Parts: sequence; structure tokens; C-alpha cells
Amino acid sequence: MNLTNNFIIAMPSMADPIFEKSVTFICQHTEQGAMGLTINHPTDITLAQLLSQLEIPLVDKSIARTPIYLGGPVETGHGFILHSNDTDLTSWDQTLKINDHISLSSSKDILIAIANGDGPSNYLITLGYAGWIKNQIEHEMQENSWLNVLADEQIIFKTPYEKRWEQAALKLGVDINLISAEIGHA
Repeated sequence: MNLTNNFIIAMPSMADPIFEKSVTFICQHTEQGAMGLTINHPTDITLAQLLSQLEIPLVDKSIARTPIYLGGPVETGHGFILHSNDTDLTSWDQTLKINDHISLSSSKDILIAIANGDGPSNYLITLGYAGWIKNQIEHEMQENSWLNVLADEQIIFKTPYEKRWEQAALKLGVDINLISAEIGHA
């Protein structure tokens, strides 16, 4: 099973506070492991603050309060930009095209374009990412730690972050709030 371009949705029983009630977009899944970005855990850092730390002038003041998300516990000092493919992808130094609609970039040049109002129309910026070694995510899926469903760009870019967990589960026809966190034994 290849989970690239899927959401993994934390089950209510997820005890790890980093992934509790999380929705993680899987950017890449290979035989070596998986990499994804959690899309619903905002930090207390705004885009204006991030750009200021990077000494990038903010020209488009309307985006100053855009939240920066905790993408996962790995490399939290490194930024990742999940974005729509409505711009020339060759414009950015480091871009991975995930599907026809979404790409992942990690270079400063896309942040400069966003700050100038010239970036992609939809984007979500994270610090850090979630990573799994070979067979780890498959093992966690077998242990019922996660639900998975094909990703939806509306949930990533248009749904308020506090509703993404429930909305992603609803794509499966599941009201995740009705799933018990208790484990029963017969």
C-alpha cells in the first residue's frame, strides 16, 4: 500500500501528544519509509514572525497573521511549504510534485514569492515534518493507530484547522468523535 497523497488520521486512542487528533498529509511513501506534514496543529508563530526571522520583507501585509504549523517532530527548525500547483513549479529551487494539484517546496525563494504576493494561491507552511522508517507506518496502520483516506486539497487549504481532523474522517463516512478510545477484549 502506497500512502503518498493520502491523509493519515490519528485514531482517538492516539496517546502521542504530537499526533493527538492529527491529520498528516503523506508527501512521499517508498520502500525506505514515509514523510508527511501534519496540517492541523498550528504553532504560536505567524508568517510575519517567520519572515522577520528569515529577514524576508513582508510586502503583502494581508497574510501577516497566517499561522505556521508544526509539521512533525523531525527537523523542526526547517520549513516546508505545501502548496497548490497554480504557479510555474520550475520557479522554486526545491520542489516535489506530489500530484497534479499539490507540491512540496522547502526553499527560501518560495517564501520570498509568498511575501511579495507572487506565490501560489494556496499554501500551508510547517516547521518540521513527520517521518517513518521502513515498514514503520505500515506497522502503525496494522495496530489501528491511523485511518487513511485519499487527501483532499479543500481540507488542506480551505477548511479551518480545528475542523480538519473531523472533516478528513468524514471522507471515510466516519464520525471520528463516535469512535471509542477504549480497547475491548472478548
